[in-house]
Amino acid sequence: MARRKPDELPHIILNIATKRPIELGDFVSAFSSIASQYDKVVRAQYPELSGDAKIFVREVRAGSIEADLIPWAVQGLSAVVNVIEQIQIVEKFVKTYRAVLGKYLEGSKETDATRSDLKDFMGAVSAIANDPNGRSTLQAVAYEDGKKKIKAALVFDTSQAREAQKQIEDQKLLLESSTSADHQRVLMTFKQSNVKDGVMGKRTGERVAIEDISPRDLPLIYASELAEQRIKHEVREADENVYKKGFIVDVNVQLVGGRPAGYRVTNLHQVIDLPD
Repeated sequence: MARRKPDELPHIILNIATKRPIELGDFVSAFSSIASQYDKVVRAQYPELSGDAKIFVREVRAGSIEADLIPWAVQGLSAVVNVIEQIQIVEKFVKTYRAVLGKYLEGSKETDATRSDLKDFMGAVSAIANDPNGRSTLQAVAYEDGKKKIKAALVFDTSQAREAQKQIEDQKLLLESSTSADHQRVLMTFKQSNVKDGVMGKRTGERVAIEDISPRDLPLIYASELAEQRIKHEVREADENVYKKGFIVDVNVQLVGGRPAGYRVTNLHQVIDLPD
């Protein structure tokens, strides 16, 4: 069999088409996320090649950003891994990557995703999510009988990328919450309230007390949009009387040095009137 030319080796093509220039960090993340996930797939499914689980950029073409990513750039590696295996690896990677990232693009989550996975997935979608009309395509390409064949592909646009961002951020909050102590159906009262909407996962400027957990009032953090909407409704409607109401909630406790430093509310069960 004649030796294949470098441009005929099985490889991965990443195409990023955007209406506006891409921020440098998003550009770098789009490539590094693929490299990281490729490394994980190879180590998990082809452990004998784990030492060579690297990916290289061969060419970046003008127009929309299009790059050839090749796993076989190390001299001699393409001779060790035969062409059939090379095709199988790039095809398996794109299919695996599509199956997992596709869940976020479609509005769901991968339950086994780690923090580093979520960082990779966020990097994969950021450039497109931050563009008004972007599109990303990832393809596994091979050559059969001298003809280019697309063995697997992942395609997503701006609306899908923004949905993925929401799902990834939500899962990051859930992972962060799981590292703190969980308390269900505890009584929370306001010591300082704010009618304005806050930023999900960030301190609101409000302070609340949960006597079952700590004698001190602590900053309030919303970890659920639904819980925030329901609590904010009570705060706005109750006006000053919000301090005469109790909120039966589920919370995670943010710890600093082992001591409670903030309450992350994940669910509101009931609102009650406090005795005078």
